[in-house]
Formats: sequence, structure tokens, C-alpha cells
Amino acid sequence: MTNSGGRRRPDVTTVEIIGGPEAIEVGLSGYDARWAQDYLRHRRRILDALAADVEVEHIGSTSVPGLAAKPIVDIVVAVADITAEEDYLDALLAAGYELRVREPGHRLVRTPTRDVHVHVYERGDAAVHEYLLFRDHLRTHADDRALYESVKRALFDQRWNDMNDYADAKTDVIRAIKSRAGAAHQ
Repeated sequence: MTNSGGRRRPDVTTVEIIGGPEAIEVGLSGYDARWAQDYLRHRRRILDALAADVEVEHIGSTSVPGLAAKPIVDIVVAVADITAEEDYLDALLAAGYELRVREPGHRLVRTPTRDVHVHVYERGDAAVHEYLLFRDHLRTHADDRALYESVKRALFDQRWNDMNDYADAKTDVIRAIKSRAGAAHQ
């Protein structure tokens, strides 16, 4: 659910991927406690850059202790109005992040070294809730954490010309785990 009634302008209607498809150039790493420290450092950097009231959370596999992951820290930032890029995008770019994706309801900026991805959504967007539900479920359910890791390991045995294709290949297992997480959360 998004706050589309309070937007300053219509959102973008197409997907823009700056730089085009990119092959996966990193492998899966065992859990590294430094990922949590990296998140905290970037959380501070994001909060310092954005004067607006935003929510910042560590998401993705690097946010789940014990889970193997690509060594890319994913962060979600919830802003008041995704269409008001002047409230957040310029500040994030000035803080050293680069724009990678602009699509309806979502912007992605990352570090030049590609080791941190910052996903920007509008406050109240269902995607933010789903990221946190998935993260929290994997943190507390070892069986689903092991299942997810085994699928990721199997997928990494294949060659991926675009990181987005690898992400898409995980959809079925993510959907199944989210379903269990939602049922357990109710």
C-alpha cells in the first residue's frame, strides 16, 4: 500500500536501469559479522545526508546472521514521497551513492564499488513490509534459512549474465517462505 494520494507528481511508469545488465561478479560468502557494521556505517551516512524523516533498515541476506550471502549489503529507506526525488536522491548522490534503478515505486542507489545497495520506497509501501517480514522470519526459522541458502548455492552454480536474472530465479522459494512468514506472523 502506498501513499499515492500525497504525491507531488505522478511516479515514473517505466523501468530505467542505468548502465544496463550486469553479470554477477561476486560469489556467495559465509555470513560475516562485518556486514552489520557496514550497515550501521551506511545507515549513519544516509541519515546524515537526508534531513527528512526517513526509516532505514538492513535487509537481504547480509542482515540474517548465519546465512551465506553475496557480500552486498542491502538497505531499505522509506521516504514520505517517492516522486519527490529532490527530497532524497540528490542528497544520496552527493553522499557518494550512484543511481542504478528508477522504476515505479522504487529507486536504487549503490556505492561505486557495488558493495552496498540502497532501495528507496515510499513509506507504507508493501515491499518494505515484505522485506522486513522475510528478514525477521529467516532470522528466527533455521529450516527456512537453510532452504533459502541451499537454493542460492544451487543457483550460483550457474552462470548469470545479469544479476537481475539471478534474483528472479529465487522468486519461487522467496514467495513460499514469505507465505509461511505471513501465516506465522498472524
